[in-house]
Amino acid sequence: MTDVGLFSRGRSKDRPVDDALDGDGRVDETQDDAQPADDEATSDTVEPTSRPFDRSEVDDDSDYLNLGSIWLRGSQGMELRLEVNEQEQQITGVTAVIGESAVQLQAFAAPRTEGVWVDIRNEIAASIVDSGGTAEVVSGEFGEELLTRMPQAGPDGRTVFMPARFVGIDGPRWFLRAVVSGRAAIEPETAEAVHDVIRTSVIDRGDEAMPPRELLPLRLPEVPAEATETAQAAEPGEPGAPRLDDLNPFERGPEITEVR
Repeated sequence: MTDVGLFSRGRSKDRPVDDALDGDGRVDETQDDAQPADDEATSDTVEPTSRPFDRSEVDDDSDYLNLGSIWLRGSQGMELRLEVNEQEQQITGVTAVIGESAVQLQAFAAPRTEGVWVDIRNEIAASIVDSGGTAEVVSGEFGEELLTRMPQAGPDGRTVFMPARFVGIDGPRWFLRAVVSGRAAIEPETAEAVHDVIRTSVIDRGDEAMPPRELLPLRLPEVPAEATETAQAAEPGEPGAPRLDDLNPFERGPEITEVR
């Protein structure tokens, strides 16, 4: 992992929700056999009040850490961790850790005219319920999200339930999935910092033709020259010295449960 609080921060930009997110062309949210009972009460799609930026909306990228398909704006105390598929040596996700909360981000290709979040949300919910957990559709800043409790084996062998919130955002030809864990998953008053990570992120879809739901590629960030100079000048272990060696892409970070 690496502390991305080392690069400069700018103000968040406020802008209206893109027309691509107005609900036109979305899959109708109807009940199906695989959908859990908790989703029955949801009849109307709740529109997001904010969303990440598309690459086309950002002229100045100097405040961002470019990870390929996802760009992130740093904040004080944030740690950045990359999830890696060791067999394919491919970066599959990025997790921002802030205090006792974390948010994992993954971007996918999506159809030009339809959103995919409703279908993906139902699939995730059905899988979690089938495994003995719970899933409930709730309304949030980014529209309808999934509040879940996922069963896991505890240290003593007993089953424990890990709370997590699945947030999905349909953008222009891309889909962003954010999995919020830790305190921010159960205490709304502590979620602002991770929400800011989501709302200020930038998705770079690229022009390459890709099938829907295919993971958009991530890559290691380029280390700024000034950070390299600081690292060379600082003594090992000196407070504030950048830990550039933590960007090893083949070292697995902490696991964030992913349900497909």
